[in-house]
Amino acid sequence: MEWLSTIVNNTNSILWTYILIILLLVAGLYFSFGTKFVQIRLFPEMFRLIVEKREGESGVSPFQAFTISAASRVGTGNITGVALAIGVGGPGAVFWMWIIAILGMATAFIESTLAQVYKVKDGETFRGGPAYYMEKALGQRKLGIIFSILLTLSFGFIFNAVQSNTIATSVGKAFGIRPWIIGVILVLLTALIIFGGVQRIVKVTQVLVPVMAIFYLFVALYVVVTNFSEIPAVFKLIFTQAFGLQEAAGGAIGIAIMQGVRRGLFSNEAGMGSVPNAAATANTSHPAKQGLVQSLGVFFDTIMICTATAFIIILAGLYDKGESNGIILTQNSLAVHVGEWAPYFIAIAIIFFAFSSIVGNYYYGESNIEFMNAHKGWMFGYRTLVLAMVMFGSVAQVQLVWNLADLFMGLMAFINITIIMILGKIAFLVLDDFTKQRNTGKNPVFYAKSIPALKNTDCWDEDR
Repeated sequence: MEWLSTIVNNTNSILWTYILIILLLVAGLYFSFGTKFVQIRLFPEMFRLIVEKREGESGVSPFQAFTISAASRVGTGNITGVALAIGVGGPGAVFWMWIIAILGMATAFIESTLAQVYKVKDGETFRGGPAYYMEKALGQRKLGIIFSILLTLSFGFIFNAVQSNTIATSVGKAFGIRPWIIGVILVLLTALIIFGGVQRIVKVTQVLVPVMAIFYLFVALYVVVTNFSEIPAVFKLIFTQAFGLQEAAGGAIGIAIMQGVRRGLFSNEAGMGSVPNAAATANTSHPAKQGLVQSLGVFFDTIMICTATAFIIILAGLYDKGESNGIILTQNSLAVHVGEWAPYFIAIAIIFFAFSSIVGNYYYGESNIEFMNAHKGWMFGYRTLVLAMVMFGSVAQVQLVWNLADLFMGLMAFINITIIMILGKIAFLVLDDFTKQRNTGKNPVFYAKSIPALKNTDCWDEDR
């Protein structure tokens, strides 16, 4: 497999060093200015909308759609990915994670708003995402199919192998359980959920996501409080290594930027084109509402949870000891703060974080399988392969799996960001419509006729 690793590594180097970093930053700036910095201007509104009730009986609520996306976002990227970024790129990588998250909040708003505009009815639920707006807004069904294939390979297969790999590594170290046994248990639990449809997925994620996040943040808060006098030094270290002259001379700034952007994107998924698949499921009165909810998801994922992990690692001072396995670095770092029970806590946290991601990732693939071919045989085949990849990830070597995840993630982001930059003006107009209604004291309600020349919007007619 050495030849495959070489090809993947060389492609990743070109894609991430010369293309995606620039594209992500340019897109984030364009969307931030185009929306008049919606991620700051309407930040309080995001919290109000997340608890808003759904419109009617069909679909899922804004909060449930948020938990589906958060289930995918909040996973190994928050614990393992952050550790890898700091271990390779140093503490300066954290600063670039923050930058990509702040700009990514605007990007997330655009892609999720577009997913709502072009969603379709699917029985008692809705579905949509980049493949759908590629077809409906641009007439590019073939491009939509290419994207669907990439997303299905990425989230249904590769990313789920990453999640199960991290569970097997963490649980194996903490409890001494063999990887294949963990794999079998994961396969059985995953099968129980994914064969139950989107409503069963919603029921699982809306419980797992808040519980796991709150517990993890409480532990991180304990670490911060007990090391409060060191916090100014942590911020100084992050900023100096992000911009320091010594780091610039040694090329470390470039590594920090690349690692921060890459792991930040893997964690919060802003612009990748995955989250819009969850955003489209929400039954809401205005597309911009779900755009704002999913923008908050980026803040929740990176600014809160990834930063919590970063502080645990930096305060422990083990990031420069040469540990190449992210989950082990996080476990060892937390052990410095809380003692011998740290590996057990991280193992349990990883079970919740990564397993919820497996469920959320699965749904993204399901939505895109239905876009390509809604035949039940395809769906059964997809579910079977997902279970096989969960098993494979449990016993596979981690580095190739992570590198493949980077490659597919990069290809998806390149296609999706290019498309949403073309369609961005539609989302700007939808946001203007939302803002005008909100400023007059109304509960914003969207109709397709509000934007002249808007076409192929199945769910936004007056008689809906």
